Amino acid sequence: MRKIYMRCLMLWAAIVIASAGFAQEREDERAEESVGVEVSGVSRMSEMDSIMAANDSVTRELRHQIQELKLQGILMQEQLEKSGADAREDSLREATRRQRIDSLRQVTQGSPLVVEGDTLLVIYARKGGMQPEARTKAAQKRILEVGKSLKLFTDSIYVFDSEESSDVMAGETVILSVTHLDALWNNTDRMELANRYCEIIGKKVKELHEAYGLRQKMKSFGLVALIVLVQVILILVTNWIFRRWKFRLTRILLRNIRPISIKDYTLLDRRRVGVAIIMLLNAVRLMMVLLQLLISIPLLFSVIPETKTLTYTVFGYLWSPLKDIFISVVNYLPDLFKIIVIIFCFRYLLKAVRYFADEIGSGKLKINGFYADWAMPTYTVLRVLLYSFMLVMIWPLLPSSNSEVFQGVSVFIGLIVSLGSTSIVGNVMAGLVMTYMRPFHIGDYIRFGDVEGEVVEKSMLVTRVRTRKNEIVTIPNSNMMSSQTSNFSSSAHRYGVIVHTKITIGYDEPWKKIERLLLEAAEATDGIKKHPKPYVRVTSLDDFYVEYEINGYTDRARTLPAVYSALHANILDHFHGAGVEIMSPHIEARRDNLPLQIPPSEKPK
Repeated sequence: MRKIYMRCLMLWAAIVIASAGFAQEREDERAEESVGVEVSGVSRMSEMDSIMAANDSVTRELRHQIQELKLQGILMQEQLEKSGADAREDSLREATRRQRIDSLRQVTQGSPLVVEGDTLLVIYARKGGMQPEARTKAAQKRILEVGKSLKLFTDSIYVFDSEESSDVMAGETVILSVTHLDALWNNTDRMELANRYCEIIGKKVKELHEAYGLRQKMKSFGLVALIVLVQVILILVTNWIFRRWKFRLTRILLRNIRPISIKDYTLLDRRRVGVAIIMLLNAVRLMMVLLQLLISIPLLFSVIPETKTLTYTVFGYLWSPLKDIFISVVNYLPDLFKIIVIIFCFRYLLKAVRYFADEIGSGKLKINGFYADWAMPTYTVLRVLLYSFMLVMIWPLLPSSNSEVFQGVSVFIGLIVSLGSTSIVGNVMAGLVMTYMRPFHIGDYIRFGDVEGEVVEKSMLVTRVRTRKNEIVTIPNSNMMSSQTSNFSSSAHRYGVIVHTKITIGYDEPWKKIERLLLEAAEATDGIKKHPKPYVRVTSLDDFYVEYEINGYTDRARTLPAVYSALHANILDHFHGAGVEIMSPHIEARRDNLPLQIPPSEKPK
């Protein structure tokens, strides 16, 4: 419009200037004619005077008009020159603006108008106080509203042009307003840009209406009903098939499957095998139903446009864990092979150690300074050490072993084990020390504090002793290490255990007689060795009696209480036979015909 206005103004100015020049030429011609008239004849002067007088007023008027026209021409010329300069300045200003916008476009990221994942256009300029992001969000919202409206037909998309902007309209709704700055950003005319946007938006609205319109809704609901109906029928058919064939398949399989036994124990008899088969068939039925749902549920979500994105989400919930597990297993296979090789090597290494332990324990293989009873405890210690070393090698190869959670749980478990197993570790260490100290063996007759009996079990944690009353006493190994233990069996085999007992006799009996009687009683006792010979010790000379101790050697450690009992019986027999009272008198007094304190049947004649 501005260009057309400038062209009309310039044309009008040219017409005014041309008319002013023509009037000036007519005035000159009239002046020349008047001069010719005066020269041609004076006779006509009188006639012309009246004419000239009338023309003077006209001439002055014409001259005045010519001056005014000239002045207007000068003003119009100046205005034309000024408007031309303004037009040149505007064109230069617009060119500069375009150059700046081209440079800004390289570093400026516009706001894309994205609808349903499809980028329609990019807006760089503001419109009033609205930022490009706000303009694209508003346009996106309006496009979705128009495209998803529940109508059979959508409103036509057209462009409404005004002085300030060109609006892309859908009925009475403004979807997007295109300004002069938007046209500059796209190096085109505003109307042309608006028409281009109108075509793009109209195409997208049509696509949205085809996907979300009323017809599509009705079609989607019909497909949903059909899918649900088919899925229900499939579930009913599956259950019917399994109910019909479950017991038939069970009977067929029971004819071909034998009961599972481990040595003399029947792990699975026919009844248990049948129950296991029925449970397996029920699991297969559930798997079939789940497989059907795995297909039908994503299909159900996919037929509705609004929930189509949930299809991949629901399918991802089911597929992603399986995929991650499969990928993790495949990626873990090299480390798994390493673990298998390590376990294989340590297994055969333990078999080799066990072989040498059995050989040493049986006495076939003898090593100087290494006792046969050390073989199995040493094997146990080496097995624990080898398993620990194997675990140290396998630990870095375990899945997620480098994660902070895995390490934290490992430290927590180690702390609990260390705090709760202090006494256990103490007993284990005491058991190891006792193993290599060899204070006693299984079957030895020992005394520990008030406990005296035969060792029936010796483990890494406790030692069990069977007393003379057939009581099993369990003693922790840490207690065994902290107290004194007597081993009668070891002394009996090597030196012989000394059986000893004490009696007190008054001073009225000769000590040689008492010594003879004690030796005779010891020699008559079954279990006391003849060599070395028994001997008697006088252990105390008290105020009213003498204390004698008989000592004899025996190699019967397990029957030591019986040897003591026989010795005591023989002492009674020999002393009563000799007429000697086994008493500890404290007051000396006459008997006054008081009989001897000896059984009548054993009194000497």
